[in-house]
Amino acid sequence: MQRAFKTKLKLNNRQKTLMAQHAGYSRWLWNWALNMWNESYKAGLKPSANKLKKFYTNHVKPQYPWQSTLSSRVYQFVFMHLGEAFNRFFQGRAQHPKFKKKGRNDSFTLDNCGKVMEFSGTRLKLPFLGWVSTYEPLPGIQTKRVTISREADSWYISLAYELEPEPTVKCREYLGVDVGVKVIATCSDGTVFPNPRAYKQAQKKLARLQGELSRRTMGSANRNKTKLKLAKAHQRVANIRKDAIQKLTSWLCKNHAVIGLEDLNVSGLLKNHKERRCDSRFRSALYEIRRQVEYKSEWYGCSLVFVDRFYPSTKTCSSCGHVQEMPLKERVFDCEVCGEVFDRDYNASLNARTFCRRLFGLSLWNRKCRHPMKNQVTGKKQEGNFNTVFTALYQFLVAGNRRTCQGKRLKMIA
Repeated sequence: MQRAFKTKLKLNNRQKTLMAQHAGYSRWLWNWALNMWNESYKAGLKPSANKLKKFYTNHVKPQYPWQSTLSSRVYQFVFMHLGEAFNRFFQGRAQHPKFKKKGRNDSFTLDNCGKVMEFSGTRLKLPFLGWVSTYEPLPGIQTKRVTISREADSWYISLAYELEPEPTVKCREYLGVDVGVKVIATCSDGTVFPNPRAYKQAQKKLARLQGELSRRTMGSANRNKTKLKLAKAHQRVANIRKDAIQKLTSWLCKNHAVIGLEDLNVSGLLKNHKERRCDSRFRSALYEIRRQVEYKSEWYGCSLVFVDRFYPSTKTCSSCGHVQEMPLKERVFDCEVCGEVFDRDYNASLNARTFCRRLFGLSLWNRKCRHPMKNQVTGKKQEGNFNTVFTALYQFLVAGNRRTCQGKRLKMIA
């Protein structure tokens, strides 16, 4: 299993200039190779990354002496990434590669000519770039390549290394989670993670900087300074959102054996232009929560269950199983049968927890999550550490809720 690590670099002015030169070299070569690929295709040829790399090495690079002063490993990865981009395009998984612009997604990749690089602590030795420092100490890891990217005025190093899963001791067996906009997540144990609303708090500052940027003269030094201030403000908003989501997903996977999460159609929610909360859903990063829980569940040895997206978790009473209509404006669930009153999100999280209990049937308490468990529905043994969407259980759960609701009604009549 591989794990990615990204941290900020502590650089002086000379090192920042060297990083910018390599990023510019990578961007220039990408645009050149993409233009040659397009022209060759229009001429009826069949271009490839290897053909372009050979032509560039033998005929183009000698014409630009400044490229020989930079690392030759940069352009090796540029052609590799371009070939991968076109492969994804031909497979229908991505759009056609686009040209790059200075100041947007500046990055480059390096390796040590196939040799393994060992990093630990805050002092790193990179090929051709020399010694650099980091604000955060790195664990003792080994990797073959690193990617250096720029965000605002900061440079970050990203790398991947092999990691063995480290299951943690769980403090709770089942947990249902309901993600939302008002709060990031509401858990079945009563824990609520508030939404930091970083963008809403920074709107005035962003609007002021955006107006100041529009009044600056194009190409002036003051415009570049204002543009950098605006980029820092947006970076701060993104960092606050990332920090809140990382803490939430780590807490879920480290402390719970089975997690029930809604299988939301996020792309469909964002297409609903009639609701005013569409932008709020986008800024809440609902799918990012699911993505992080999926891979962290493998790190920390917990099981993840996706509740069917058509299962009425919000409309169903978690006490008696009665299903009733719940408009979006109503934030409190008041059951018409048993009279129980719950918060709307808390009631949905309780139903997600019930979904998990009915699915597994066999208790996981004091067991390792990798031990085989018996599925209550199929009767077959399956591994406890798996991530899948259980859409076939909808009829089973609805039938169970109906039986529970009918039993409650018979007791009330008696």
